[in-house]
Amino acid sequence: MAHRQEPPPIQENDPSEIDPIWTSSRTARQIYALGEVEKDITRLLSLAASSVSLLTLPQTDEPDDNLPQGEERSEQFVLEVSEYFERLDSIQVAIRSSLAHIRQATGTRGLQEERTDRDAWVGILDALTRLKASQQHEQLPVHTSPHHAMNT
Repeated sequence: MAHRQEPPPIQENDPSEIDPIWTSSRTARQIYALGEVEKDITRLLSLAASSVSLLTLPQTDEPDDNLPQGEERSEQFVLEVSEYFERLDSIQVAIRSSLAHIRQATGTRGLQEERTDRDAWVGILDALTRLKASQQHEQLPVHTSPHHAMNT
């Protein structure tokens, strides 16, 4: 029975094997981590392609596909789909972590935070404008009409 040749899983690099430039600062470590995410995405796409191949009918397999047959095919599919979702989860976590770091390092925030701040400042401006108008209205001198002044 022919077995499919699996690409080796991407291994986490031993910290002693990482070039020291990538450990010199938090930003460098984040850039390195994003490079690892890129590798994980490549593996994710490979897993998706091989999972789809495992879903095809065995009769459509080419001789050089080296896909497992029978129960082995189902078992291989389950393994690959499980790894797919594990990778997808780790990619999501890594990207969110990197975005949080970038936001912290640059002082940028998300669109929702910007809108909330803008709306708050618009509200403050509106309240101050109304307060100023109210104070100006209270300070207006009371005028008597010219007719009233002549009749007295």
